[in-house]
Amino acid sequence: MRFTWFNLMPWPYLPNDFRQKNHSVWVDIDSRLFDPVKAHEVYNNYMDLLEYAGKLGFDGIGVNEHHQNAYGLMPSPNIIAAGLARRTDDVALVVLGASIALYNPPVRVAEEFAMLDCISGGRLVAGFPVGTSMDTNYCYGTIPGLTRDKYREAHELIIRAWQEPEPFAFNGRYTKLRYVNIWPRPIQKPHPPVHVPGGGSVETFDFCIDNTYTYSYLSFGGYIRGKQLMDSYWDRVAERNAPDTSPYRAGFAQFVCVADTDAEAERLYASHVGYFYNRCLHVYPGFADAPGYRTIKTIQKGVLSQYTPQSLFEEHPWQQLVDNGHVIAGSPETVRQRMEDLIKGLRVGHVYCLMQIGDMPKDKCMNSTRLFAEKVIPQLRHLFPEYADDGRFWSKPLENRVAPASLPTAAVEV
Repeated sequence: MRFTWFNLMPWPYLPNDFRQKNHSVWVDIDSRLFDPVKAHEVYNNYMDLLEYAGKLGFDGIGVNEHHQNAYGLMPSPNIIAAGLARRTDDVALVVLGASIALYNPPVRVAEEFAMLDCISGGRLVAGFPVGTSMDTNYCYGTIPGLTRDKYREAHELIIRAWQEPEPFAFNGRYTKLRYVNIWPRPIQKPHPPVHVPGGGSVETFDFCIDNTYTYSYLSFGGYIRGKQLMDSYWDRVAERNAPDTSPYRAGFAQFVCVADTDAEAERLYASHVGYFYNRCLHVYPGFADAPGYRTIKTIQKGVLSQYTPQSLFEEHPWQQLVDNGHVIAGSPETVRQRMEDLIKGLRVGHVYCLMQIGDMPKDKCMNSTRLFAEKVIPQLRHLFPEYADDGRFWSKPLENRVAPASLPTAAVEV
């Protein structure tokens, strides 16, 4: 099993009546709710938490990309990952990821990911999300029906840029370049491992199977919804006659809260979980599913975006969220049992642990993170032992990596 400590970086200062007085947390949110001075502390606290998780035994620390919202404050995850690359040692940097259809030209992603791989000594896990409807269609103006086509072309260009040693011309529909010849180039060969976050599109299933990428379902709808979708994914793996059914072909994002007891978990974390579900997920349904964003195959399958189920726009009490599996919370033993059920039931080798939730302060998050790392992860490492040597879907760092030098305290004579 591989566990990534994943941080959405939500804005923790939304007012109590946010849902009642605001149209959406995404796209057209009132920018006056953002305070740059408070953001200085927020960003540094969030990066402290990522670095802390990297010291506790998590396999990876994760970031991602979103725009014009209070749900996740990372329009550029590569900036955060670059800071983490210098302040961490042997933990993977899971950039889950860069919305490649939004970049013009997409070689920018190839270059920045190559920089991250070089700076970190080969610790990058690259993410290629298609992107939410809110980000791609409404914030960045991509035509919904062209988003996936632009994504496929961008992916082709990035992979070729990473792998082809000679300069080449690229004559795509959306990008035309006389010379593609990126410097720097990634350490990992043939390229860094790729994880693709998805919401249930059949085309994304096929894309991951064809390219031997990890399909990662990022859901806030609980284990039951996740089970339905992941069963569809594994059915598709079987239909396509994939060469194996390694659990590392799949990942799942899960909210996790750990305390000494189940009652203590509710006391410590319930208000922060409620903040996230009742404010950070207040997405106007019209933004979550632009006409043309979902493909015909996906519509025929009845798959919706993880942001569109009606239940996400209603008030959520703590016990309902725990019972439905939206949040796995409780004592270390309770969390272990429920995590093992999830991992086996979904057959996922990667779990992205969302442990900073809503407006949760740093000390509470560190407590939950430490308990999970010390008392839960060791009890789950043994799962899927027959695939213990499957390294196709994870980073392969250099054995001898450079450590940041200590700065001199006085002037250096030359």
